[in-house]
Amino acid sequence: MGYSAFARYYDELTANINYEKRAEYFHEIIKKFNCTDNNILLDLACGTGSISFKMSELGYDVIGIDNSDEMLGTAIDKKFDNGLDVQFLCQDMRNFEMFGTVGITLCVLDSINHLTSIEDVRKVFERTALFAEPEGLFIFDINTEYKHKNILADNTFTYETENVYCVWENTLDPESLEIRMNLEFFEREENGLYSRSSDGFSEKAYSQQDIEKILADTGFEMLAKYGGDTFESPKDDTQRIVYVARNKNKHQLNS
Repeated sequence: MGYSAFARYYDELTANINYEKRAEYFHEIIKKFNCTDNNILLDLACGTGSISFKMSELGYDVIGIDNSDEMLGTAIDKKFDNGLDVQFLCQDMRNFEMFGTVGITLCVLDSINHLTSIEDVRKVFERTALFAEPEGLFIFDINTEYKHKNILADNTFTYETENVYCVWENTLDPESLEIRMNLEFFEREENGLYSRSSDGFSEKAYSQQDIEKILADTGFEMLAKYGGDTFESPKDDTQRIVYVARNKNKHQLNS
């Protein structure tokens, strides 16, 4: 997965995402289901740290993990700018290591979809279970099969800001529901000309049955699943599902 060019423009191109509202939504879920005293929140695939910072502002002790040096570089710059005490680690979420257990694990903004094999999804859930507090929460979202088939599909999207123009081209494999995403960036230079850079990665849709089976196999009890950022059940045309699960494994790591 390549994010070197994307990292430079990620915050600018995702300025439409209301991170404060999303963090408040996850905060409500945590208050509804949390039953541990462990206030450490692990933000898996944290990217440039936008959700990490908002959850920190809500009072959680946040650790952000991402495998992109470029994304984390932006996150650390933002950390120095806002003075929040968030710890960032450069690790692959398929085999991350922690010094102890965490009370809440978040993995949002379709990060699970960036794993393009069911075996990799299982690895992430296994690691999450290993470092989750007994009864700890695991909250994640996924883009649905419906979204891959009908919204992302073989479509091309364009985004334009004051500084950059982006062409986002998707290529869908209809059997695997994996989408190859190619991004072309055109950044305005001081002389009025544009410099061009490219990036690309893939996302894969997984069935609800597969996700729920892996949760059960790795020792999680599914508590709820919601459509989008709501507290309603998913529908046939839901584009994002939010899962809430609880770690039922009896192990306890030494903190």
